[in-house]
Amino acid sequence: MNDIFKALNDATRREILDLLKQKDMPAGEIADAFNISKPSISHHLDILKRADLITSEKNGQFIIYSINTTIMEDVLQWILTFKQ
Repeated sequence: MNDIFKALNDATRREILDLLKQKDMPAGEIADAFNISKPSISHHLDILKRADLITSEKNGQFIIYSINTTIMEDVLQWILTFKQ
């Protein structure tokens, strides 16, 4: 769970998740939405993957990234336990 909150603590990673809410995307398309280097985007994607917030699938020469809604549901359920 610590990896998830560490990943969510960064504004760029939250913006990446917002992009992936709309549709699955290759890394290049994600990078085009930001004014930072592609290696930096790759670093952010790696952190999101390690936290299991996104998944990736190779499609030809591209890697397509998707949001992992299952882990989001788990986090939401955990947070909601504090409301009781």
